Amino acid sequence: MPTATWTRLSPTRRERVLIAAMDEFGTHGYSTGSLNVIAREAGVAKGSLFQYFSGKLDLFSYVAEQTSLRVYAHMRPWLDGYDGTGDFATYLVDALEAWLEYFAEHPLERGVAAATNMEMDPAVHDAVRRPVNAMYLAGLRLLLERAVDTGDLRPDADLDALSSLLLMLLPHLALVAHLPAPNSPVQFTGVSPQVRHGNLERLVIPLLADFRAHDDR
Repeated sequence: MPTATWTRLSPTRRERVLIAAMDEFGTHGYSTGSLNVIAREAGVAKGSLFQYFSGKLDLFSYVAEQTSLRVYAHMRPWLDGYDGTGDFATYLVDALEAWLEYFAEHPLERGVAAATNMEMDPAVHDAVRRPVNAMYLAGLRLLLERAVDTGDLRPDADLDALSSLLLMLLPHLALVAHLPAPNSPVQFTGVSPQVRHGNLERLVIPLLADFRAHDDR
């Protein structure tokens, strides 16, 4: 957690430090990112960073968590909005399209997502993935439980397994979908919106197949 010194900073200064850290870590990764660059771009002394956070891992974790909160806020209507009046697979495809569009339009968040998911140092990886996974799993779990309540998913559906599958799929879509030359046989760039939508359906429908209710709509 950030220190009391951090909480006493003005919101403007905290935002400058956060944006500088997102840019640096999203470009170079957590382990190889430069605190000197972050301090310079934020307009603070490098030593101040260690007054704001107890150490590098604390800073890394905070940046990953705050970035995820931005993504979560954007996706919150999709996580909360399913009411069972439509097909759950169709709803999930539309939600994933919103996910793709968000990362296409937010390069800072996309860079941090890449750094978070590709970090190789075990201690750093744990520090940044733990808060991100907890946040995403909380939101996904509520969505899936609502789909069980509405009868779109089986009452005995293994929601832990389905949540884990989605947790693996989401980073893939956030990153691979926006590479200049995707190497996936199911592509999401360089195709029409209709083809992209159909390709998402090709992933989602088989993914949900074993979890759907027998009287599937």
